[in-house]
Amino acid sequence: MSTYSSRVDKFKKVLTDDKLDLNKLRQLCFNGIPDIAWIRSLAWKCLLGYLPAKKSHWGDILKTKRDLYDSFLDDIIINPSLAADDEGDHLHDVNDHPLSLDPESQWVTYFKDNEVLSQIDKDARRLYPDMFFFQKATEFPCKKKGSHALRKRVEKTVLQESKVTTNRQGVQRVNSKSENQEYHTLSEGEEAHWEVVERMLFIYAKLNPGIGYVQGMNEIMGPIYYTFAIDNDSEWKRYAECDAFFCFTNLMAEHRDNFIRSLDDSICGIGFWMQRVCQSIRYKDNEVWQVLEDKGIRPEFYCFRWFTLLLSQEFPLPDVIRIWDSLFSEESRFEFLLCVCCAMLILVRNNILEGDFADIIKTLQNYPVSDVQVILKKAADLRAI
Repeated sequence: MSTYSSRVDKFKKVLTDDKLDLNKLRQLCFNGIPDIAWIRSLAWKCLLGYLPAKKSHWGDILKTKRDLYDSFLDDIIINPSLAADDEGDHLHDVNDHPLSLDPESQWVTYFKDNEVLSQIDKDARRLYPDMFFFQKATEFPCKKKGSHALRKRVEKTVLQESKVTTNRQGVQRVNSKSENQEYHTLSEGEEAHWEVVERMLFIYAKLNPGIGYVQGMNEIMGPIYYTFAIDNDSEWKRYAECDAFFCFTNLMAEHRDNFIRSLDDSICGIGFWMQRVCQSIRYKDNEVWQVLEDKGIRPEFYCFRWFTLLLSQEFPLPDVIRIWDSLFSEESRFEFLLCVCCAMLILVRNNILEGDFADIIKTLQNYPVSDVQVILKKAADLRAI
């Protein structure tokens, strides 16, 4: 039996046992999960604390979570115009209208939500532009009234830009940009995968007003949803949106402080982790640290993005997913991420030692090492020091 087949069998055994051996699963996942859709999808759900060790509990937990997410779609996405049109909606306040100044007005909430939604929409539309996946239609579009049309709310608030030109005869022509490809959508009733990501991020922002939506969250939600949405088990795939939402929420419970600007300089903020990277590289490769210090290359110039986005913008999506296999398998995942960042610096030490300020910045912001296995191995070695 080949080594690959043997690894696949080990994963299958762990994931199908009545009681999951989480430690064994962590060990297997650290070295990479086989590219079999259902294995990675299921493993991530376990590693991110969505599914418990006892398989007999999965059914009840999944039903509870999916019912809960269903209620979010009903209760959180407010569309007063639809509420007013619902037959038998005797509780609708006839005094609640788009010009109302009442802070309790659904319309006031609706317009405030649109401000957040506008930013989410821009980011979700541009998610992994080199991949067709996020632009194509999902097999399981949302059927909830009002929930599937978030993009339409944004499109209605975008003023159509027109350019007026005058030819040599003095005739004016208005060239409208209404055909802008950025706002190209699918047929009525269809829903692109990026729209699913948009909806999840909007619900997360509404449920977490203390942090709301911060640019970059889309880069973390995207790979999780992608992994679940390509599951070859149609039942798991049907609930990819719900499952991805709760896995993202669990991950953000550990990571959210790095997105809160007021905590940047606190012991739980991103500033603390960037300082930790500096301290670690000083200990592990003092020469590299000294050059970075002498040339004024602060960690904000490169490490801020590495850490907050979990390296999701530094590598192609398949490589990001491979890195996350190892990252999610670690109980102290952000300590290991710190080691990965140090490994990335050490692996380009010659570029750092020989380059000037501009060269080094270019290297660190356009990372040249393409083999993530080399990076992960170096990070594991550094952790052992």
